[in-house]
Formats: sequence, C-alpha cells, structure tokens
Amino acid sequence: MNLFLYAVTVLIWGTTWIAIKWQLGAVPPPVSIAWRFWLAAAAMFLLLRLFKRPMKPPRGAWRFLVAQGFALFCINFLCFYYAEQAVPSGLVAVVFSTAPLLNSINGRLFMGRPLQPSAIAGAALGLAGIACLFLQQMAGHVGDHGTWPGLAIAFLGTMCFSAGNLLSSRMQSIGLNPLVTNGWAMLIGAAVLTLGSALAGLPFTVELTPRYLGALAYLAVPGSVIGFTAYLTLVGRIGPERAAYCTVLFPLVALAVSTVFEGYQWSPLAVVGLLLVVAGNLVAFDVTRRVFVRRASS
Repeated sequence: MNLFLYAVTVLIWGTTWIAIKWQLGAVPPPVSIAWRFWLAAAAMFLLLRLFKRPMKPPRGAWRFLVAQGFALFCINFLCFYYAEQAVPSGLVAVVFSTAPLLNSINGRLFMGRPLQPSAIAGAALGLAGIACLFLQQMAGHVGDHGTWPGLAIAFLGTMCFSAGNLLSSRMQSIGLNPLVTNGWAMLIGAAVLTLGSALAGLPFTVELTPRYLGALAYLAVPGSVIGFTAYLTLVGRIGPERAAYCTVLFPLVALAVSTVFEGYQWSPLAVVGLLLVVAGNLVAFDVTRRVFVRRASS
C-alpha cells in the first residue's frame, strides 16, 4: 500500500509542473490557486458525502486546520508561483528537494521525533542528484540580482510545505482522516487567497481556453484531491521524513514530461544525477539493509 501511495504521488505531482506553467499568463497566480482549491475542496466534500464519512472535525482540530490551510494551501503555492517568475525552475526544484531534510529537522525540533540517518543520507544524495540534473540550467543565474530573493521565497515555500506535513501528521496521530482535514484546509486556503486577491484589487476571472481550463481541472482533482490525499496518507503511515522524499523523485517525472513537451536535453551529468536520485531512494528506505538482513536470515 505504501509503495502504491508513493508511486501515485510521484506520478501525479511530477506532471503538475507543466500544468502550473500552462496556467501562468492572464490570470494572476493567487486567483488561479484560489480557483484550484475551491474546486478541490468541493470535490473533497462530495467524496466524503458519497462515502458517508463524517465531515465536521472536532473543535480541537481547528487550530491545526487553519495553520495547515494557511501554510500548505496558500503561502506554499504563492511562494513557488512567484519564485518561478524570478528563478529558473531547476533552481526552484533544488530548493524544494530540501523538504525531506526540513521535515527531519522540524520534526525533531517541534515534535520530538528522532532523526532518521537513512532519510537524511538519502535526501542528501537525492539533492545532489537534482543539482546535477539542473546544473546546466542553473549556470549563469546565481549571480543575477533577482536570483537570491527568488531562492529565499522558494525556501519559504518549502518551509511552509514542511509545516503542512507536520500538521497533517499531528492530526492523523489523533485519528483524523486526511480526506476531512484536506477538505477543510483547502477551503480555508482558498478563502484566504480569495480575500487577499480582493483586497489587492486582483480581478477574480478565469481564462476560457482549453489549455487553462484543462490545467485547472487537472490541478484541482488529480493534483490536489488525489495527490495530496495520497501524499498526506503516506505521511501518516511512514512519517513525514520518508514521505517527503517524493519531492526529490517527482522532478524526474517532470523532466520526462519536459522532454516530450519542451525539448529538455539529457546530458551525461543529468544521467549521473538520475542515478544519484535512485540511490537516494534506496538509502532513504533502507532497501539495501533490508535486503542484506533478509538474505542473512534465510
């Protein structure tokens, strides 16, 4: 089951990058993100009704839900939309790939979780692999004046993503279903984005083109309803440190999509990066140790 949830998350989130890119243009990013989570929250509540699940969370969960909605379904996405306007997507991917390390550190600081050496070592290998994959794209941008503020925004977004992971883990530990918590947190995030857009005077419009509407539908249902439910369920099952390793692996899917749609050119260094990412997965999940123990015991 864990492998299935992991694969679903990687495949879906690995293909959302191209959908986000197709949304950039006439509609302001906060408005596009708000549309996405209004639709996703509606789909979540429809699923809960169809499955006859209780939809009202307990009173004690609201502080976690508000924090998760603000961090994971609002600030997180705003940061990455705006970071990609100033920084190449390769640099943003490298920053986002620090999520497993941040989850390990924040889990230790705020929840008293023990640090998992295999998860940290795997994340370090994966981060090195992502850097190799995007090194050519990153070259020549580090000295740009807009790069460092853009990287800082991307790091803030990754911190918010990590905070959302830990909040979901906390709510699942007290018995709350991710379908319920995601639905309410997405609704809160959408409401905050809508209010912020109105106060900023942004037009709450939609681009009536097949590309924009198709991207919106994909981001709302597979990208949000299925992707976040699978990922945050995985957080509850194996912990935020190992679950967050998806953030290292799904750029590989994004590169495969980019190869088809955008003409991404593979290089020997990129192949080395791919091998490092695969090795990082094996280390993060203790695959080699488990195989050795299994053979030793047989």
